[in-house]
Amino acid sequence: MLPSPFRRQPGFTLVELMVVVVIVGILAAIALPAYSQYLVRSNRTAAQAYMMELAQAQIQFMADSRSYAATVDELELPVPDQVAAKYTIEIDLEDGPPQRFTITATPKAGSTQADDGVLGIDNAGTRTPGDKW
Repeated sequence: MLPSPFRRQPGFTLVELMVVVVIVGILAAIALPAYSQYLVRSNRTAAQAYMMELAQAQIQFMADSRSYAATVDELELPVPDQVAAKYTIEIDLEDGPPQRFTITATPKAGSTQADDGVLGIDNAGTRTPGDKW
């Protein structure tokens, strides 16, 4: 029997393929911004956790030496790779009495965190900005 020209060939039509491409495009347009926001929040959380560790180490350092550490190196808490890639961590001291410290995490230019803003915590436990913590 000879094949009929009106018989349907197996496979996908161009219309079916284009419908799938449109659906995938819509899903990608929704998912990519949500994923980007998730990455920013995840990096911020890692920086905040590290800053809390530094604040605790500062309190212990004060108990041991009667002054706060001026640098992260003095506290002997290495900056985690995830935090170091996105933030610059600094400790600012204010002479007293009583002596005070502020730990800041400044996003690095060109990173995904660049528009997220500076994070801070001080010796009293005040966290700035309040809406990010």
